[in-house]
Amino acid sequence: MTKHRFPPLVRALTICALPLVFAGFSEAGNKKIPITTSSQEARELFLKGRDLQERLQGQESLQYFEKAIAKDPNFAIAYLNLANSQPTAKGFFEQLDKAVALADKASEGERLMILGVQAGANGDVVKQKEYYQKLVAVFPDDERAHNLLGNYLFGQQQFEQAIEAYKKATAIAPSFSPPYNLLGYSYRSVENYTEAEKAFQKYIKLIPNDPNPYDSYAELLLKMGRFDESIKQYQAALSHNPNFAASYYGTATDLSLQNKHAEALAQLQKAYDIARDDGERRGALFARTVVYVDAGNVQMALAELGKQYALGEKINDAAAMSGDLGTLGNILYESGKYDEALAKFEKSLQLIEASSLSQGVKDFAKRGNLYNAGRVALMKKDLATAKAKAEEFRAQSEAAKNTFQIWLAHELAGSIALTEKNYDQAIAHFQQANLQNPYTLYRLALAYEGKGDAKNAKELCQKAARFNALSNMNYAFMRKKAEQKLAAMPRS
Repeated sequence: MTKHRFPPLVRALTICALPLVFAGFSEAGNKKIPITTSSQEARELFLKGRDLQERLQGQESLQYFEKAIAKDPNFAIAYLNLANSQPTAKGFFEQLDKAVALADKASEGERLMILGVQAGANGDVVKQKEYYQKLVAVFPDDERAHNLLGNYLFGQQQFEQAIEAYKKATAIAPSFSPPYNLLGYSYRSVENYTEAEKAFQKYIKLIPNDPNPYDSYAELLLKMGRFDESIKQYQAALSHNPNFAASYYGTATDLSLQNKHAEALAQLQKAYDIARDDGERRGALFARTVVYVDAGNVQMALAELGKQYALGEKINDAAAMSGDLGTLGNILYESGKYDEALAKFEKSLQLIEASSLSQGVKDFAKRGNLYNAGRVALMKKDLATAKAKAEEFRAQSEAAKNTFQIWLAHELAGSIALTEKNYDQAIAHFQQANLQNPYTLYRLALAYEGKGDAKNAKELCQKAARFNALSNMNYAFMRKKAEQKLAAMPRS
């Protein structure tokens, strides 16, 4: 699953009860990022939680972070880790705000980690990168610093750079397991499946009694279309932890891609029935939504999303509710109900604007609404409005230097060019959009087909149809379209 996510102590006691800075050192004496707390007991609890979190057992880690904070209410980095294990968006932002408020009381390394997460949450990926690069510069011998930078680079789809960061982390601490996980995913993303398999096998060897290494290897097999082998690895993960929700989602995806939708839904019902918190319940419901979309059952997909929305509404989780409305809008959009979709997109924005979330989050949502308004206008054949919204969205996204929204700006511009049969321009834009989105590959195939390039059209259509993504809504939207298009193409 891809989530993001000491030897002898040096202790300084003071009469003023100032925070203790526990600076860890490796056996070779290389300094690590210090852990700042006023309590030895809090530190030990934090380390237990961090170990679980780094092995992607976030729900299990929560109690340790909570207990650590109870021992030391000023434990800034514990709040950050508590935020990252929260089952709800509301909980994440609440705990992140506490970490930020205490950041100046923490060590320089902890402060950079906290501010990096805050920047990412606000959509400021440039500032986030600056914080993580500085973290690595200040702590070049800390494996966690390199791993964190690698995670950022992975998220930006800078896979080759991510691979180098993970390799540095493993060189510093060969038994530190987290880098091997996303190292495997990075190799998978550049279609180097041989190296991906090696990374996941090493991951399994390091922590053979944990579920996630088997889950990650299963996802590689899923990607390669080896569905039955993938299911066996997901079963291995669940044998180590029957509550490891991601392996139910993976098994369901394997089944769904074999068009065994009823069996997939049964797996996800198991996940829902054993869910320990609303985060796991939401995960199961979302995965069920994806299966229903893939099966072409829009009404049931909307019903599952309604259940997710109710969970967010129960605790007034504006971020989660806004996301649910956005997904509702996307399903309605794909169903050709453009006015209804636009209404959901508008309500999604209104929830964010009325919330107590940061201005950065609100600005990100406002920009996103331009994209939604532009693509609805395009489908309603209002090219003038579509182009105006697309240009405004492009300018704002580039000014904000937000990678994800820049990709969307190219996607929208490419869709407009495709509608106008300007195929070269469409191809140029789609190639600068998110190429890890299978829908982008399908749109590229359509552009090459329109241009008369049958070879590239078929290759891209095949790649889109067999993208084999885990619980991916965009893939569910276009998988059958791509398969039908591929079947209609001449055999060569």
